[in-house]
Amino acid sequence: MDIGTVRVQEADEAAERRREQRGWYFYDWACSVYSASVLTVFLGPYLTSVARSAADADGFVHPLGIPVRAGSFFAYCVSASVILAIAVMPVAGAAADRTGRKKPLLAAAAYTGAGATTGLFFLDGHRYLLGGFLLILANASVAVSMVLYNSYLPQIAPPEERDAVSSRGWAFGYAAGSIVLVANLVLFTAHDSFGVSEAVAVRICLASAGLWWGVFTLVPLKRLRDRPAPSVAPAAHGWRQLAATVRDMRGKPLTLAFLLAYLIYNDGIQTVISQASVYGSEELGLGQSTLITAVLMVQVLAVAGALGMGRLARTYGAKRTILGSLVAWTVTLGAGYFLPAGAPVWFFVLAAGIGLVLGGSQALSRSLFSHLVPPGKEAEYFSAYEMSDRGMSWLGPLLFGITYQLTGSYRDAIISLVAFFTIGFVLLARVPVGRAIRDAGNPVPDRI
Repeated sequence: MDIGTVRVQEADEAAERRREQRGWYFYDWACSVYSASVLTVFLGPYLTSVARSAADADGFVHPLGIPVRAGSFFAYCVSASVILAIAVMPVAGAAADRTGRKKPLLAAAAYTGAGATTGLFFLDGHRYLLGGFLLILANASVAVSMVLYNSYLPQIAPPEERDAVSSRGWAFGYAAGSIVLVANLVLFTAHDSFGVSEAVAVRICLASAGLWWGVFTLVPLKRLRDRPAPSVAPAAHGWRQLAATVRDMRGKPLTLAFLLAYLIYNDGIQTVISQASVYGSEELGLGQSTLITAVLMVQVLAVAGALGMGRLARTYGAKRTILGSLVAWTVTLGAGYFLPAGAPVWFFVLAAGIGLVLGGSQALSRSLFSHLVPPGKEAEYFSAYEMSDRGMSWLGPLLFGITYQLTGSYRDAIISLVAFFTIGFVLLARVPVGRAIRDAGNPVPDRI
């Protein structure tokens, strides 16, 4: 084969890889609107208000006969959704590795979540149990879908491209969140002009996120390719596969050490994402328009933050850049504890700090982990990663809810999250990532 033919083949392969990468970005574009609009902005305060309307004289609701302070109900539902995801994610990861057919599984998870999110339009009156059920279903579905989505990364990007590709995916997601939040802000602030009440405007915003998720999922389903499953012994099912993956990781203790660090600091990140609007509305007394504007700022700055931290990683390495972001998270949360009530300007400053580190810390963690995955085991390892990403992020919301239930103070709840970033920093700093990549059987990039 002559050099010209080889170059043509390489160019064709590169073009096909870029096409898949662009399709891959669009799942972040599709599902990130759920996180931005539903989980971060509207559902926490709205579901809390619905729960308060159904509460008894002491401010408690009683799901399944259990007394729960209405202000803690949303946080507990987030924790419950994670527990459901823990049960399902290993099954999805094992099935993907065993069959090589990730796309049908991705479609099933995505459209279950999109349907549940769209169903939030019917959340009104005293229907807090309906809201809790749909939240649990949607939040678990997005976690399961991300197992399959993330497992494509090692297949569509060579090692030297992964930081950039992962960062662009996050940037796509935050850009989509920004667009939808602008539309949400217009509808919410001018709801009278559109002839709807404030509550109906919120329900439209919730449901539209589900419709957006469903429509744009069609793009990655069209562009991404399923690869044949490796010709190895059949994979075990569900939890047996997860147990086998953990046993395999015991032979790669540095990969396991990274996952432990990530589990802890990401628990703090996910809790901040889900509880920030509740903190702003309930503790700081800020209106819904202020919260939408603040989260919109987070989305816009997160695009720049994800791309900017991707560039920093090329100079300083992904590990050092992530460690720097954890310091920034700690400082930001510490400042959040002292925010004065009724002062939106300072809340915007806090939102700006979160936005600048949010996308980059998540994107670089994903790309760094992709280097620690043995070839041919992408879905099962990313199943374990996703359990660290979303599936194990139950302790933060649970701690947040319990702290509020015991103290009645969201300030005490928010400051407790500093521990996650501090401990995560210490554990990550101790991981020699270059050796971890070699132990996984992968080439070590020049900068890591």
